[in-house]
Amino acid sequence: MILDIARLLLFPSLLAFAAASDLLTMTISNRVSLVLAAGFLVLAPLGGMGSWEMLLHLGAGAVVLVAAFGCFAMGWVGGGDAKIAATAALWFGFGHLMNYLLYASLFGGALTLLLLQFRQWPLPYVLAGQPWLLRLHAKESGIPYGIALALGALMAYPDTEWVKAVDLARFALH
Repeated sequence: MILDIARLLLFPSLLAFAAASDLLTMTISNRVSLVLAAGFLVLAPLGGMGSWEMLLHLGAGAVVLVAAFGCFAMGWVGGGDAKIAATAALWFGFGHLMNYLLYASLFGGALTLLLLQFRQWPLPYVLAGQPWLLRLHAKESGIPYGIALALGALMAYPDTEWVKAVDLARFALH
């Protein structure tokens, strides 16, 4: 039961925290990525994932880490975004990686267009005192892409073995 709760809550809650952190501070703590990676390394063998499959998941994380840090080096994404993308890929493995990346790309495009439009309008006076909103509204600010990465992950996660392995009937209230 504890394993099922961890499968259902650890990954989604950490991704939601990363999104909120990116929205409010434009940063994602390294601790979030470290806890995600550690959570995978603990839950994968406890959940019955074999060594070969774990290596494939590690490979997916490594491929995304290299690509994301290339994007970071070009100034396209932040370092926290690159690490979150890689640790999410670790959980998805190659089997669900393309769905995750597709969702994250679609949400990223929508988020970018929304923020570009939002930055064209003046902030209402009652909202102008919020530092996080001022930062989000600033035209020279980047895009908090961690939001799109988290939304993409949360959309793809229910289709993974992590969720399918949970016996949801045990959680139903009778």
